[in-house]
Amino acid sequence: MKHIYITCLLLLSAFALANASQDNRAKTILDHTADAYRKAGGIHILFGGTQQGILLLKGECFYLECGGVKSWFDGKTQWSYVEQNEEVTISNPSPEELQSINPYALINSYASLFDYRYGTRHTIKGKQGDEIILTPRQKGDIQSIVLFISDNYQPLYITIRLSNGQTQEFRILSYKTRQAYTDDTFRFNPKHYPDAEVIDMR
Repeated sequence: MKHIYITCLLLLSAFALANASQDNRAKTILDHTADAYRKAGGIHILFGGTQQGILLLKGECFYLECGGVKSWFDGKTQWSYVEQNEEVTISNPSPEELQSINPYALINSYASLFDYRYGTRHTIKGKQGDEIILTPRQKGDIQSIVLFISDNYQPLYITIRLSNGQTQEFRILSYKTRQAYTDDTFRFNPKHYPDAEVIDMR
């Protein structure tokens, strides 16, 4: 289950890297992308590809719906609901755990873990953009991440190549900024899931 979170959330965290300087052109693009990301306010993302789903973001909070899992995080508590089992797990993630589930927490840590370089400039589905290739500095589950970033500094397409040979591909179908979300958007509401078994790990 954690793998689903990491895979889905990497599509946001990876393009926000902006602290290294291996490639000046890549750095400039990532700087602008990260800046646009941080100024976006509430974000609504619809994505397809290997995993389909939606991701809502506001500050440190998020709601993720992906691969039969719904996950809410209000900045302190996380609720993970598995539709197939009708189970909801409640936890208070540690700072270390947050780095693997929260795009905002990932930004600084992944900046120190990846090298990146500029790829090519090309067109995907009529939209021009630039390709950035990220490579982890230490061996792990991820072999490389390829980002395709549009001219207005939004991610359009992301490929994550795993060390086991698998490839995860994401197409950003919709990326809306300045969305108005209430705090309840990022909290599990038991009234909507009356039959859910609650597993409280706090």
